[in-house]
Amino acid sequence: MAENHTDAAVEPTAEEISEQKAIRLAKRDRLIASSDDLAFGAYPVRLPITATIPEVRDRFVGLGVDEASGEQVGVAGRVVHSRNTGKLCFATLQSGDGSRIQAMVSLAEVGAEPLAEWKELVDLGDHVFVAGEVITSRRGELSIMVKEWRMASKAILPLPNLHNELSEETRVRSRYLDLIAREQSRRNVIDRAKVNASLRRTFDSLGFIEVETPMLQVMHGGASARPFVTRSNAFDTELYLRIAPELYLKRAVVGGIERVFEINRNFRNEGADSTHSPEFAMLEAYEAYGDYHSIADLTQQLIQDAAIAVSGSHVVTWADGTAFDLGGEWERLSMYDSLSEAVGEQVTAETPMGRLKEFADAAGIEIDHPLPGKYVEELWEHHVKPRLERPTFVMDFPLDTSPLVRAHRSIPGVVEKWDLYVRGFELATGYSELIDPVVQRDRFVEQAKLAAGGDPEAMRLDEEFLRALEFGMPPTGGMGMGIDRLLMALTGLGIRETILFPLVK
Repeated sequence: MAENHTDAAVEPTAEEISEQKAIRLAKRDRLIASSDDLAFGAYPVRLPITATIPEVRDRFVGLGVDEASGEQVGVAGRVVHSRNTGKLCFATLQSGDGSRIQAMVSLAEVGAEPLAEWKELVDLGDHVFVAGEVITSRRGELSIMVKEWRMASKAILPLPNLHNELSEETRVRSRYLDLIAREQSRRNVIDRAKVNASLRRTFDSLGFIEVETPMLQVMHGGASARPFVTRSNAFDTELYLRIAPELYLKRAVVGGIERVFEINRNFRNEGADSTHSPEFAMLEAYEAYGDYHSIADLTQQLIQDAAIAVSGSHVVTWADGTAFDLGGEWERLSMYDSLSEAVGEQVTAETPMGRLKEFADAAGIEIDHPLPGKYVEELWEHHVKPRLERPTFVMDFPLDTSPLVRAHRSIPGVVEKWDLYVRGFELATGYSELIDPVVQRDRFVEQAKLAAGGDPEAMRLDEEFLRALEFGMPPTGGMGMGIDRLLMALTGLGIRETILFPLVK
């Protein structure tokens, strides 16, 4: 039974897929049995490729309609469309970047037996090698008039219908199919690579050094988050997947690496939604003799340079066609002042807990937390956050919710911290870092009390980090930014689209 090479309007059933798999396995066996040469068969080790499909398209872009170039090439690609018409067969070959070229397999050029084998053995989804002259068809389509063909890799399962939109579930669970089928999916991978390269270029131009810090840690810290817990058999001890690289990067600053950054993976044992993933890529950077103002300037430059790398300008175009402007100077908005304006009454770090609870009740939001600062942050998110459109640095946070941040130089009860909001979600956070080891110890002690009271996100008292601080850390500005969220800001997509292989149940 020959497999139909035309694109069906309806996706095959499980029974039909099973039947097609059996047919393809038989073809695989036939290909393997027909050749003892590793250059042939169903899965050859090497092929005489002389050019890629994108290279051929670029090289012969000016070829006229129904014209022969007189030049021979050997290319390979995946068969994504196929049409057999007696003495002449047509196939569309697709390369990894989505570029396509037509292959024309004719009786006159390849002979009767190779043509028959093409018809019998080649299915949609197969990788094939073709060699022949570059021409254009009567419709002007760039093509290869095939003189020789070989199987490059026999596909055992059929592709989904490439004319139909893949479901979100299929896109996430079977990203390899998504990459084959959708230009946007391939573009996401390329954009992410461009963004990471841009970040590194910007850091390098400013004298920052990239380092790597441990992902397995004996003490979790650097953020308020619930960790993943594992165990080392070799060391016979409990370990944590890191929630942030902060405490190790600060050790590097203590050691004299005064401008340092890391791009790597973090893990937080928390919920997953459109902006959160349990495993995510994180950028953290620290600049000695900087503060939260200088690190905000750096963050804006990093993001704007990344926008240029992806789109050629500060204006990026999201997947839905929306143009979003990341240019200019971004607003720096006081958390307390903007909240005061929203509730019609001045709110400060000294505002009593009782009054904050009244604001929460009036807004209809439930907050169950012992820290007044948590009320301030939740109230701000309710009243102010929804109206942020442009990229905005939200400045000056409550001290009691920011145990690693330096106290504000002029406002009591407040720390020098900002959160950057883009597209309505938090993209990055920055500090004037706390470098006084005595104050840091006091903050850790308070966090330890919260942990003892059952707060799973509270930090532990890290004696090794405190010891490093006691050797002297210079005044420092620090920032952290999610790479996945940066891609969200640049593309308008959700986090599961910006992560190549997201965690799914």
